[in-house]
Amino acid sequence: MEYLPETTAPRRRPLLSGWGLVAGSLLAGAALGLVLVIAAVAGISNFARLLLGHSTLMDTSAPAVVDKIRQLSRLEAVDYTIDKIVEGDRENPVLPNFLAGDRLLLVAHGEVIAGVDLSQIDGKRVRVEGDSVHVTLPAPQVLVTRLDNAQTRVYSRTTGLLVEADPNLESEARLTAEQEITKAALADGILDKARQNARAAVTGLLYALGFRKVDVQ
Repeated sequence: MEYLPETTAPRRRPLLSGWGLVAGSLLAGAALGLVLVIAAVAGISNFARLLLGHSTLMDTSAPAVVDKIRQLSRLEAVDYTIDKIVEGDRENPVLPNFLAGDRLLLVAHGEVIAGVDLSQIDGKRVRVEGDSVHVTLPAPQVLVTRLDNAQTRVYSRTTGLLVEADPNLESEARLTAEQEITKAALADGILDKARQNARAAVTGLLYALGFRKVDVQ
């Protein structure tokens, strides 16, 4: 299984101009979603204190901080959508392709989600000293890679005169497309962006818990 090199096609053929195009975009609503999650995890008591001026005691011990962070679970920090064209083929070692070959081109539209699994946080990763806290996050990772079936389709297929179309060829092409989409997202720095966004989310949570000095690495 192999995939076509990235090319630029004339503007009058918009379908082909997307071949090999890698378009990474962070979801516009991700930041708002993270803020809402942080607010829920931090607790309503902080908002009551801000609105009513009442003093609320928060448990900022290391075990409590670990528990609050772990409630964020698998934090999906970056969402990319990527387009790829992949080629699948079957060749006969003796007969030419027009007699025994099978070839298809798959237009794949996929999504890659990266983030940090905060359920891995434990006491070794959290250090509390008075109103200061230091947290070491787990390494970012690709959490999900999936194809959009509504926008992924076989663009063309050529089958030899002496053979029938292989029913497994499209499945193999889809698997290759997922692998290539993941590679493209990694090459574009999706893990670095995921780490940055996860740090921002956890930092906001810790400040909401009442810490004055926060260091998240």
